[in-house]
Amino acid sequence: MEEIIERTRNVNFHHPFTPYDVQFQFMHTVYDVLEQGKGHIGILESPTGTGKSLSLICAALTWLRSHKRKTYEVSVDAAAKAFKDEPDWVVEQLLKRKRAEIADLWEERESNLRKIRAREALMEEREKKRRRYGEAGSSKESEDLGDDEAWLLDEDDEDHPGFSGVGRDEVDESTDEDQIKIYYTSRTHSQLTQFIAELRRPAFPPSVPSEFLESSEDQEAESVKHVPLSSRQRLCINPSVARLGSLSAINDRCSELQQTKSKDKCQFITNASNLKQTHQFRDNVLATLPDIEDLHGLGKTFQICPYYASRTAIPGAEIITLPYPLLLQQSARDALGIKLDGNIVIIDEAHNIMDAIANVYASEIRLSHLVRARPLLAVYVKKFGKRLKGENRVMVGQIARVVDGLRAWMEQALHAKSDFGIVDPNVLLKHKGIDQINLFKLVEYAQKSKLAYKIEGYSASVDTQEGGTMGAPFSSTPVLHTLMSFLVSLSHLSSEGRIFYHKISGKDNGDIKLSYILLSPAHAFSSIALKARAVILAGGTMSPFDDYKTHLFPSVILEKITTLSCDHVIPASNLCVWTLSSCRPKNITNRVEFEFSYQKRSDKTMIRELGLAILNICTVVPDGVIVFFPSYGYLDEVVGVWGETDGTQSPSIWSKLQNKKAVFSEAKGSSSDDILEKYSKAILDDGADAISTESAAKARGALLLSVVGGKMSEGINFSDRLGRCVVVVGLPYPNINSPDWKARIEYIETMTLQNESQSETPRPQNEALAAAKQAARDFYENSCMRAVNQSIGRAIRHRNDYASIVLVDRRFGTDRIRGKLPGWIRGGLVQDSENGGLGQMMSKLNGFFRGKQ
Repeated sequence: MEEIIERTRNVNFHHPFTPYDVQFQFMHTVYDVLEQGKGHIGILESPTGTGKSLSLICAALTWLRSHKRKTYEVSVDAAAKAFKDEPDWVVEQLLKRKRAEIADLWEERESNLRKIRAREALMEEREKKRRRYGEAGSSKESEDLGDDEAWLLDEDDEDHPGFSGVGRDEVDESTDEDQIKIYYTSRTHSQLTQFIAELRRPAFPPSVPSEFLESSEDQEAESVKHVPLSSRQRLCINPSVARLGSLSAINDRCSELQQTKSKDKCQFITNASNLKQTHQFRDNVLATLPDIEDLHGLGKTFQICPYYASRTAIPGAEIITLPYPLLLQQSARDALGIKLDGNIVIIDEAHNIMDAIANVYASEIRLSHLVRARPLLAVYVKKFGKRLKGENRVMVGQIARVVDGLRAWMEQALHAKSDFGIVDPNVLLKHKGIDQINLFKLVEYAQKSKLAYKIEGYSASVDTQEGGTMGAPFSSTPVLHTLMSFLVSLSHLSSEGRIFYHKISGKDNGDIKLSYILLSPAHAFSSIALKARAVILAGGTMSPFDDYKTHLFPSVILEKITTLSCDHVIPASNLCVWTLSSCRPKNITNRVEFEFSYQKRSDKTMIRELGLAILNICTVVPDGVIVFFPSYGYLDEVVGVWGETDGTQSPSIWSKLQNKKAVFSEAKGSSSDDILEKYSKAILDDGADAISTESAAKARGALLLSVVGGKMSEGINFSDRLGRCVVVVGLPYPNINSPDWKARIEYIETMTLQNESQSETPRPQNEALAAAKQAARDFYENSCMRAVNQSIGRAIRHRNDYASIVLVDRRFGTDRIRGKLPGWIRGGLVQDSENGGLGQMMSKLNGFFRGKQ
């Protein structure tokens, strides 16, 4: 760390506030990774509440502006060298002219953007009226579902992606095409919106050297050029398309409305006739730091498609924000014209990046989907069969064979003894001769012809006319689109992926699904890591780091990977972390140790001891207590035991808990918003909405029983009174006997052995096997610890916050597990707490909270 700070000592990060020491550390590290470039990787952990987003912005944009200034200076120096044989006065005049050209171009652009911002400020009150006018002007229905001809497959459908008739040279007048850009991505739309709000806080100096500029006004600051990107689902302003709901249906209908043969052209699509509006849209985007809602509004204002028009702003942008799927998937990047070569990639909330990559490439199909798909095909063929010719006729027939083949295999698998398992793709594709079909060509045809959209669209029109007898094809999971997604996976099978089947219990005969899961994200992510100048993975709980190095960047040498785990901004006195191994101290012989492993966790004595511990915690901890269990099933089991009585008149543990605090329990599939509202109200309104009126009168705060990996364990803010204590019960290891985890373990062992055999100094076979098993074990354990760390991170959300954390399981006392906790948690651990008992913990917690009164 000292070396990094030394290299970046004189950098002014233009932070709008006085940064904490941990923020300085974070910004120095980000800047250093970007400066080193050449594919450098930064894996950075900064706890929630430490201003991570603002630190990322200040470090990255400070570096970018500095790099731009250096680039201009280098270009001037290169020009000077080219004329070194000329007289000095000639060289000076030439350099003066070159500096003036650079400054004039910059000043012209900035002046234009300043005028736009001034106009926007004056029209702020009128903006809502303008947007309403824009919406009214675009409400014309361009689609008639009752027109059967609209659903007939064309003989020569051609897609016209991109700028739909507008040449790239016409749209892209910017000279910034080759300027380095920052691509920032996060998990959710709301997180991106919050990031954009933070982006509006700091001010940065111009990207042109100050000596090039004449005006002192120009030297003050330069606005950040930002473009948000999103899907058609969020940006489409054509009512007839946007109302389709599902992303796949919207994509297909949008593409269809750009066809040369389409009689209902989309009036908003960018083309040569609306070039002026496209440029107005582009300039307003670069001038105003918009979020997705603003982009949608600008589209309505200028009556131009924001999905396509936003691409015209990319060349002039400095930072582009986009959701995970648009960055992580190569096809999505290609569709948007995103080029990562030599650019910066920042992935926020990156603790789940490996799961996110797997989800982007995952797909599934259910037997019930295939059962629905056959009637859709039958209705379509009945209407258009005689008119389908050539390739269209062949391809519709092949889709039917695929549906029948997959259905036959799945109906057969319903009678298998096991409820889940791995599927051999060769066996799967033999049914009904699917292996004789070129799936790659079939998928390509379906995407080009919009086959799924047209078949489901026609069926929807028939369904509407006949009173809704066929279901709802344009639901959130349109069946043929779902099938095509699964066929994409089947046509791109790789060694990193596996197909699984899983039976789903139901009211009738149940259902069964086929799922494609990517076992390793390395190959899919390599297209990003190998092209970008630098990649930053940032998150509040990135520990343990080893998985990212081993499974995300296996080919990157360790010298190119920088890791940082920041402390929290709170003083040490604001955190108390206790490992509770047993209710009794270690020197007591008949102590019951807490070990919530799958083999031991149903021990009723241990569960009652756990209840006693939580009851005591609720006695000394004010306000809110959150308890995280390994699974919903185990939470229900524990609550059941707590509700039992010992046959005497004494109340159950559950009743005692209700008398201490208002108790709320997260149920699988339930609404987290409703529970959170009641939980918060019970704390902030002193017991309102407790489970019973009697307990409400006695309640002091609230107790929330939740699940690691559930809705409450990620993205929920339990700050201040809402989270004075977080209790983690056990280690939530995934089910190692599930087919997907068996496949992951097997894959990691195989790849580790393969790497061992290819190394310059291979180890003996027995050592290599031991190393392979250890690598798989580490991956399995790290998956568990990332989930634990996310749950722990719900507490302590700002500098003045304080909380206690209780880790209930003897295994939390081992060095191996402790080493995988975030640094700020390890720093707050009470020494030797795993050897103490409930009494010692109560004394510590009592003193901790008394000191906060």
